[in-house]
Amino acid sequence: MSKKVTVLGSGSWGTALSLVLADNGHHVSLWSHREALSEQINNNRENTQYLPDVKLPDNIAPTSDLAKAVNQTEMILFVVPTKAIRDVCQQVKPYIHEDQLIIHASKGIEPGSNKRISEMMSEELGDSIGQNIAVLSGPSHAEEVGKRLPTTVTVSSLNQTQSVTAQDLFMNDRFRVYTNEDLVGVEIGGALKNIIALGAGISDGLGYGDNAKAALITRGLAEMARLGKRLNANPLTFAGLTGVGDLIVTCTSQHSRNYRAGNMLGQGYVLDDVLEQMGMVVEGVRTTEAVYQMAKNYQVDMPITSGLYDLIVNEKPPKDVVDELMNRGKTDELEHLT
Repeated sequence: MSKKVTVLGSGSWGTALSLVLADNGHHVSLWSHREALSEQINNNRENTQYLPDVKLPDNIAPTSDLAKAVNQTEMILFVVPTKAIRDVCQQVKPYIHEDQLIIHASKGIEPGSNKRISEMMSEELGDSIGQNIAVLSGPSHAEEVGKRLPTTVTVSSLNQTQSVTAQDLFMNDRFRVYTNEDLVGVEIGGALKNIIALGAGISDGLGYGDNAKAALITRGLAEMARLGKRLNANPLTFAGLTGVGDLIVTCTSQHSRNYRAGNMLGQGYVLDDVLEQMGMVVEGVRTTEAVYQMAKNYQVDMPITSGLYDLIVNEKPPKDVVDELMNRGKTDELEHLT
């Protein structure tokens, strides 16, 4: 059944998910806070800035008018950077009611509060809304979704009915959606994989080869699972799409802005210059700062995250960070995981 849905955020991922929804016959309002971008998408039927060479069907309506975008909508999908979540929630709160399905497809942790995105949204929108928020996550580059290449993700909510509703909205023969009851694990996996992707890019930028990158990805997965376990997530979640699946795609693909940013850092570029050249949000940078603090607060051993924090915040040379990781004291591979 066709529904009226609103996508908040017209970057590459928001545009790609709008296309999935439109392919499924839904009427999509694609909102941007920038009027010029909405006009460009509407005039060209293409988001030339963030998702070029992907033609958008007529049932996607770009707009910068928030009231118009959410008027009588049945589902609202947040696809904005972590740093914009609270502000957009505050703007949209007057238009939200409890009968709407609220989903987010953003990945990150808020520095300072160390909140997951659904926690941030619940604080801004109210607990009655927050209990029904769903999260969509998994190995999914916007560029490939835009080309309708086969993609598989997972959706989770504290309310299983909402998970199934979201699954039905998105699922088609090119975009397969699973459900997962572990909301905490899904959000932690989606956020922390960006940290490890930065590290994988740095490793390649240093020219350290496949062995080093495989080790970094694997030990990064262990860090994700350790923190997840401390937060009462299901450890098996990290063996799934939002854990190892998202790690593989984010740590190995040129589509990954976190990997590309890390690669430039490994080659010796300064962080500010890297972020300026990227032209898009690199969530792994902010998430590293937040998760480093979380690891300290919860007393979880996360040496890769700590090393990347030293690189990003304290400007430690990438090679020195790797040398310190390689020369740590002996330990057991499964320590703190069982």
